[in-house]
Amino acid sequence: MSPTLFVLGLMQVVLSQTAPIETTPIPRTRPAPQGATDWESFLGPTANGVSPEKDLPDYKGLVRLPVVWTRPLGEGYAPPAISRGRLFLSERVGNTMRVFAVNAETGKELWKYEYKTFYEDKYGYDGGSRACPVVKGSQVFHLGPEGILCALNVETGKELWSVDTRKQFGVVQNFFGAGSAPLVISDEKGERVIVHVGGSPSGSTDDDFAGLKGNGSGVVAFDAATGKMVWKSTDGLASYSSPVVATLPGFSGPQVLMLARQGLYAMDASSGKEQFHFPWRADNLESVNAANPIVLGDKILLTECYGPGGVLLQLKDGKPGVVWSDNDRGRNKALQVHWSTPILRDGVVYASSGRHEGNAELRAVDFATGKVLWRRPGLGRASFLSVEDKLLVLGERGNLHLIRANKAEFDELAWLDPVDPTTLTPLLRYPAWAAPVLSHGLLYVRGRDKLVCLELIPVKK
Repeated sequence: MSPTLFVLGLMQVVLSQTAPIETTPIPRTRPAPQGATDWESFLGPTANGVSPEKDLPDYKGLVRLPVVWTRPLGEGYAPPAISRGRLFLSERVGNTMRVFAVNAETGKELWKYEYKTFYEDKYGYDGGSRACPVVKGSQVFHLGPEGILCALNVETGKELWSVDTRKQFGVVQNFFGAGSAPLVISDEKGERVIVHVGGSPSGSTDDDFAGLKGNGSGVVAFDAATGKMVWKSTDGLASYSSPVVATLPGFSGPQVLMLARQGLYAMDASSGKEQFHFPWRADNLESVNAANPIVLGDKILLTECYGPGGVLLQLKDGKPGVVWSDNDRGRNKALQVHWSTPILRDGVVYASSGRHEGNAELRAVDFATGKVLWRRPGLGRASFLSVEDKLLVLGERGNLHLIRANKAEFDELAWLDPVDPTTLTPLLRYPAWAAPVLSHGLLYVRGRDKLVCLELIPVKK
């Protein structure tokens, strides 16, 4: 097991000591591969895009993966979450936001929950959710682009509680609305939903955006059972990165790391106490941080695409120091990731570096030094999923590639673009910006108006 998987796996065990799940699972008819797992939150069970599933075939060349089912979708950019045979996702149709559950193996709808939304994107993007639903036990949590956070029963879709974070905390609409996925953590004090809210003082408006200040509600912890606030922390304004939790040297207990608009904040997961802030953001106003921090031991990797690029931090005496930084490299920056969190494997970072589709490159970068090991243009901006020693790379045009995680060279194995089995026309339309999801051998990919379920790991005969 790689050091990354060990650290994150240990973290997951520490934070998952909760009461027994009472939810009735949906019976599965399909035998599961080795290491089969649910995918209940953003970037999977260890929050790093690495799947523990095995038995991936030795795909080569052009491969037509069997299409298990498809579902038309309304607006939105979020990937699904999968738990105990159910798939959860959201879509916007007209002025209605809809969170729904379907059978993960068949696509048959189980329930839907709706509320009115009047969110309008200031940059012309669609009005659907940007953030992945998150499942914990008998609850599924959803954060809409207008800032409505709701908790629903996973079996019925019944609303358990709802919070208007924009109204409660004075959130001035971020560039593309609320888009940071919630994080659920548990300890002896109970279960909490951690949300990157990014509120501002009462009376703040869009006219104040250039000089907007925080009001101490950058990150808010809500009681998972009631929706009541447990703690709030930092003046960090909203970004599109999601909170991650890690056990860091020099601190007692797990810490929440949040790459907010003004940079990285660390806070105690139990109390919300701010531990440190490391500024990291481009100078121009219209810039965002979107990729999640990557943690390995005492090191934290940050990356963005509008200015400074990537930076590797190392903690010493509870404070971050710079190991290497793209800020010192002029135009020769190593890691300028727009939104998709990179994959770290065996000391190598695999990432889509570049702000625009035309200049985006798939890159392998040495984690310790920031040296670019190889680069491959032409795939567009891409999202990742790691399986065994391979990477699934989903480009924004719906192009799906299988490559080997090889630090020496770009090693493409197969082209897996999903197509209609009858007409052979592409099933995914631009923009395919949601990260791919793998659960129990089935791969779920989302394009502009469709969710597609593919059989990636066949059932053994």
